[in-house]
Amino acid sequence: MGNRPSPGTRVVMVTGASRGLGRAIAVGFGQAGDRVVVNYRTSAAEANQTARAIDKAGGTAVVYQADVRDAKNVAAMMAATVDRWQRLDVLVCNAAATDDRLLLRVSDEAWDKVVATTLTGAFHCLQQAGAVMQARKAGAVILIGSLAGLQGRAGQAPYAAAKAGLIGLMRSVAREWGSSNVRINMILPGWHATALTGFIDDPALAPFEPVLGRGTTPDAVADFVVALAAMPNVSGQIFTLDSRIAPSC
Repeated sequence: MGNRPSPGTRVVMVTGASRGLGRAIAVGFGQAGDRVVVNYRTSAAEANQTARAIDKAGGTAVVYQADVRDAKNVAAMMAATVDRWQRLDVLVCNAAATDDRLLLRVSDEAWDKVVATTLTGAFHCLQQAGAVMQARKAGAVILIGSLAGLQGRAGQAPYAAAKAGLIGLMRSVAREWGSSNVRINMILPGWHATALTGFIDDPALAPFEPVLGRGTTPDAVADFVVALAAMPNVSGQIFTLDSRIAPSC
C-alpha cells in the first residue's frame, strides 16, 4: 500500500475527455495537480481546450488521439503514456456513444458503434491498463456507467445493453485484480446536459425523477471521481451520484 501515489503526483488517463463529463473529470484531476492524458477520437480542437484548462488548473496535460474501439490504438496510447511517465495510476473509462431510437429501428451499424465504443472500448483500455497497474501492484480504474444499464430505458436499448455489460465487466475484473491491489469501481453520474444527453434541457425531466427535484453537474461528478480514485480500500462498487431512485428489481 505504500506505493499508492498521492494527488499531485498521479498519472491519469481519461478517455473521451475532449468535452462534457470527460472534460470536467480531466480538469478535476488537473486541479489536484495530476498529470492527465486527454484522450479523444475526432475532436482535436476541443481536446486541446481541455488540455489548456488542465494546465491552467495546475495540472499537466498531454493530448492523445486514439479510437478506443481499436485495440492497437489503445495499446499505442498506453505505451506512449508509460514511455513518458513510466506509470499509470488512474484510468477513467468515459468514452461512450449513443444512438437513441426504438429497438426495431436500430441498425446493425448503430448497435456496433454504441457497443464497440462504450463496452468494447472499455475492455481494450482495461487490458492495457491492467498489465501496467498489476506490475506495480497499484492502480485505480473508474468506469462511467448509467442508470439505464441497471433499469433499461425505452429508446436506448444499445446504450443500456452496453452500460449493463460494463457492470459485469467491472465486478469480474475487481475479483481478478484485487490480489494485485488494483481497484475498479463504477459511478452512475446522473442526468446532466452534455453532448451525449444535451437534448434534455431540464434535469428534472430525466427518467426516474430525482427526489430532490434537480440533477447533478459535471463538476460535482468530477469531484467524486477524483476522491474515489484516492480511496485505497474500495473496489467492485457502484455509486449513484444523483437522487433518482430506480424501481426495485
